[in-house]
Amino acid sequence: MKHLREMVLVLTFTWIFWLSLSGRCFSQVQPRPPLGQQVPCFFIFGDSLVDNGNNNGILTLARANYRPYGIDFPGGATGRFTNGRTYVDALAQLLGFRTYIPPYSRARGLDLLRGANYASGAAGIRDETGNNLGGHTSLNQQVANFANTVQELRRFFRGNNDSLNSYLNRCLFFSGMGSNDYLNNYFMPDFYSTSSDYTAKAFASVLLRDYSRQLVQLYSLGARKVMVTAVGQIGCIPYQLARFHGNNSKCNEKINSAILLFNSGLKEMVQNFNSGQLPGAKFVFLDFYQSSQDLSLNATSFGFDVVDKGCCGVGRNNGQITCLPLQQPCENREKYLFWDAFHPTELANILLAKASYSSQSYTYPINIQQLATL
Repeated sequence: MKHLREMVLVLTFTWIFWLSLSGRCFSQVQPRPPLGQQVPCFFIFGDSLVDNGNNNGILTLARANYRPYGIDFPGGATGRFTNGRTYVDALAQLLGFRTYIPPYSRARGLDLLRGANYASGAAGIRDETGNNLGGHTSLNQQVANFANTVQELRRFFRGNNDSLNSYLNRCLFFSGMGSNDYLNNYFMPDFYSTSSDYTAKAFASVLLRDYSRQLVQLYSLGARKVMVTAVGQIGCIPYQLARFHGNNSKCNEKINSAILLFNSGLKEMVQNFNSGQLPGAKFVFLDFYQSSQDLSLNATSFGFDVVDKGCCGVGRNNGQITCLPLQQPCENREKYLFWDAFHPTELANILLAKASYSSQSYTYPINIQQLATL
């Protein structure tokens, strides 16, 4: 993997050097992605579901750079909150990327031409979300970090904004936000006042207003092909199952109902963006709520035997505390839908990526493969 990355960087540098010798530059010639890679770059924004190491150097409880996290990943415990690949890792492979998109905390120079992952565990749409766990990079700061990236990329295009924008317009952007605004904000009344300040409907509206502004900022910075994800069925994750004692459902339907208000508003936002509100942009809504629900309901057909508890963790449903350092996880990871109290296993991530890449079952108005070819 390291050898491959070095080879790609050397080839890219050689190509830039040749252009400078011949009197040409990025402002005149658009670089093409390697053979088999469907888009030139991939930029990722989100929380612990897709964080791949940005929280490693932050003072926070939302960290995963220790075993058993990464037990099935070639690089070991990199900071990914699962046993192997995340959803965006699997998606990058489907898009033809030969190496994983690097975390922003380590991406430098030519690396940024392939994209960067800005996601941060515990992050939310709102800045205060996740403060109960310690430091994190909120979506506002992630967008600011991308603005810094655009400034850095401008050097490779000799300051030609039109050429840089043309390049970024062909890239894919992923944004998966909102889960923590509910789990580590609205439904944590001992730490936050939002549930007393807003009804569930009003809170969804406030979140969507802020999220719309943040996505428009990405658009202003060059994003044109953008995926946004619905919040998953978080009322049914092991963390909630460990705490909730319902009569008619084992899931916390109060949380699920609140999530659906946000998700329906997000889909409507995507429709508005695509209807001329953001000229030249194409947004795709990824229905993580429905796909995660279907994965659970049809678990046996995908080989999952356990859908209500984590492969590792502590307490009821392995959901009261996440995986402890050096804890021995379950042996058959492929049989578990959840890795820990909050996060899917690698296999679940791969299945979700495949379902949204080439099928339209959980994507609107087109799938990711179609978005990449636009």
